[in-house]
Amino acid sequence: MNLFRRRSLSNADADLAVADARKLLERRMAPAARRHFLRGSLTLGGLSLLVGCSISDNEDVEAMLQRISRWNDRAQGWLFDPGRLAPTYPESMIVRPFPFNAYYGEDEVRIVKEEGYRLEVAGLVAEKRPWTLAALRALAQQEQVTRHICVEGWSAIGKWGGVPFGDFLRRIGADLSAKYIGFACADDYHTSIDMATALHPQTLLALTCDGEPLPPKYGFPLKLRIPTKLGYKNPKHVMAMSVTNTYPGGYWEDQGYNWFGGS
Repeated sequence: MNLFRRRSLSNADADLAVADARKLLERRMAPAARRHFLRGSLTLGGLSLLVGCSISDNEDVEAMLQRISRWNDRAQGWLFDPGRLAPTYPESMIVRPFPFNAYYGEDEVRIVKEEGYRLEVAGLVAEKRPWTLAALRALAQQEQVTRHICVEGWSAIGKWGGVPFGDFLRRIGADLSAKYIGFACADDYHTSIDMATALHPQTLLALTCDGEPLPPKYGFPLKLRIPTKLGYKNPKHVMAMSVTNTYPGGYWEDQGYNWFGGS
């Protein structure tokens, strides 16, 4: 496909292309950039300026948006400050009950039994033994009251407790220069994060919610809690993780969502 070909579109086709572009941009761009970009009027000419050529059809719009998404990932990575903490809140601001959110209904929540559970560890790590919940609970724990921000536009403050993920990675001898960490979950969800986010002091292997063992609907037995990321980067029912230099993708990311997913 040649992005630089030029064909004329009818007014109706152009309007459809712009409408599709707006929808995809709303998914793919970081929240701050999205608000700034979409505040003005997005036109076919505006899309053309983004790539320096004439946008001829929906395939060209899709390719252009892929380029924007990749640029957005790089920009967010450059701007990410691994020492800057996400805001924390008093317990009086905790939302109860905390909202349920998944790609399926609450009546389809996966039930994982504690007996027999093992967190599988793979990839660029020195110690690949699986971890039981008892072993994870025996590690030093941390609690946080932070805001969960959903890409759908809502947010909620919750209290989470668990093992600082950076401490866990160091304990298992992970290659801290690796690019990615991928996660596989019991509900067939998967996602991946960058190493800088993994080592952020607020990124947790969460074992509790609001001071109690993590309920199934919030991700029992193990949830990755990342207050510097949007909600879809916080996988539940985590069963396996892998440290790698090969891009792992993700459930929503493979469907067009921004990979970095910073909040």
